[in-house]
Amino acid sequence: MLADFYKPGELPISFELYPPKTDKGLRSLMLQVEHLMKHKPAFITCTYGAGGSTRGKTLEIVEKVKTIFQVPVAAHLTVVASTIADLRSFLAEAERRGVDYIVALRGDPPQGETKFKPNPKGLRYANELVDLIKDEFNEFGVLVAGYPEKHREAPDEKTDIENLKRKVDAGADVVVSQLYFRNSDFYAWREKCEKAGITVPIVPGIFPINSLAQISKIAKLCGAGIPKKLYEKLNEKPEDAEWHKAVGTAYASQQVNDLVDNGVPGFHFYVLNQAEATGKILTALNEHRTKKKDDSPVKAR
Repeated sequence: MLADFYKPGELPISFELYPPKTDKGLRSLMLQVEHLMKHKPAFITCTYGAGGSTRGKTLEIVEKVKTIFQVPVAAHLTVVASTIADLRSFLAEAERRGVDYIVALRGDPPQGETKFKPNPKGLRYANELVDLIKDEFNEFGVLVAGYPEKHREAPDEKTDIENLKRKVDAGADVVVSQLYFRNSDFYAWREKCEKAGITVPIVPGIFPINSLAQISKIAKLCGAGIPKKLYEKLNEKPEDAEWHKAVGTAYASQQVNDLVDNGVPGFHFYVLNQAEATGKILTALNEHRTKKKDDSPVKAR
């Protein structure tokens, strides 16, 4: 089972990819995955474009990754613009291609639209999608998204956590957080989730920053706040991509080291099809864990 990865004493990692637009991009992606595999991920996921624009490509990629690298894979699935028949068709095809898990999401409105509009023959919420999967395709493990800084459409945090609990009660196996940059936000949110009765693993989603312009755009879309000191550090060299990568990697390493010291069950990395930064973060994490183990007092027998 999917949740079995997150047993006490384990620290599974997973990586999220997105479908490249060209054959050259796909070849590059496979090289990046080859590098990522050195870190022995528990599984690899792949998202798709707004409104399901690259949904078929997602299945091609996860099938290819599983075939080449012999690692479990998860395909993202949203209800946006889909009928229930469309969703069943995708799930049946995912099953045929050997997909192991589904990341079940409501999804964002298509580009150019500001409000989510369900398909009249589709579903409205992610918990309904989890219900469909567990009722008709229960061989899939299911991951769902959680929001340490609240989903931008939720009226308040309490409502947002109630929505998350509905997804878990429908059968979700694991919660993966949206990207965030303040661990204090994650810890406070995790505590509230646990008090609400959410008992499945709650996994932090880590975003290694590659560029100031990129993260500014993504953070705005996701409703994630960038700490003032981090933004100012990045903005010391606003056009220097290498500087942004170095600052972002160092910051994420500090995040991850602190999180592992505070008992997270694993990590999910939004790698943006690039292996270098995540590799450095995981190397630093291994060094941190080794040092912490070496510094632990030896108990008398």
